[in-house]
Amino acid sequence: MRDPPRPSGAAVSLIAITGATGFVGSAVLNAARSQGHQVRALARRDQPARGGVEWVRGDLADTAALAALVQGAEAVIHVAGLTNTPDPAEFEVANVTGTANVIAAMKEAGVKRLVFVSSLSARMPGLSVYGASKAKAETLVEASGLDWTTVRPPAVYGPRDIDMLDLFRSAKWGVVPLPPGGATSIIHADDLADLLVALAGSNAAPTKKKIYEPDDGREGGWSHKELAQAIGQAMGKRSVFAPHLPRAVLDAAAAADRIARGDRAKLTADRVGYMCHPNWVARFDRKPPPGIWQPRIAGEEGLKATAEWYRREGWV
Repeated sequence: MRDPPRPSGAAVSLIAITGATGFVGSAVLNAARSQGHQVRALARRDQPARGGVEWVRGDLADTAALAALVQGAEAVIHVAGLTNTPDPAEFEVANVTGTANVIAAMKEAGVKRLVFVSSLSARMPGLSVYGASKAKAETLVEASGLDWTTVRPPAVYGPRDIDMLDLFRSAKWGVVPLPPGGATSIIHADDLADLLVALAGSNAAPTKKKIYEPDDGREGGWSHKELAQAIGQAMGKRSVFAPHLPRAVLDAAAAADRIARGDRAKLTADRVGYMCHPNWVARFDRKPPPGIWQPRIAGEEGLKATAEWYRREGWV
């Protein structure tokens, strides 16, 4: 994979990041540092010292921590949020109230630039509690009076990702079970991170008050079958058996996963709700401007590198 591009405009001296210890957030922190930015990052637990990074201990419910996080920042990248939980009520607390708290801290500190990480699921809030919570958070952002940009990523993958890990594990045995027929877009975490940092920069004024849906550059996204085969090839399989499972089977599988893995279950009833929707393809008219950002990592390349990382780390 190629090195990330250097920013085209003047660098922001200090970017505040929520969720910086998570899968996407850690990629954002790395991208910000590699592009010369100073970072202040929110974390629930103490973190190892790192050059150019100031850690603030706290979470989205800690107003004092949020005040310390945003003070003096020129931009905030709000990544933190809940993507999966056995208790749907937790989505409201993490994704809606948490976002409201970030906005309040920014307004109190006089920080104007907000880059908010939402989800494609916000397009169809009736399908899942998660999607509904992201749509409500978007409404708060749009009414905030801040200079905001919202990014709705599709399926995000890459090294350290645990959400798509089970697909790679099953592909190792030549089988990738799928939801009912449909198509989706994907994006590598490093590409998404580069976009978020670019949007936080002072050269991004034309992008304010916009909603973007980035992807890996594959026009029309990936059919579920195509993505299954690409994951299989990344795992060294010439082809895989990729059956489409009906909604009833996925509901039963979600119940079984809850029994088997408890609160760590990956397949929840709420997640089944949006998995069964046929179209999670990023829309062409919502692509970020090419002068701001373009994807660097094609799907086949990124999936292969991800599989290699999983093997190297003993995850598959």
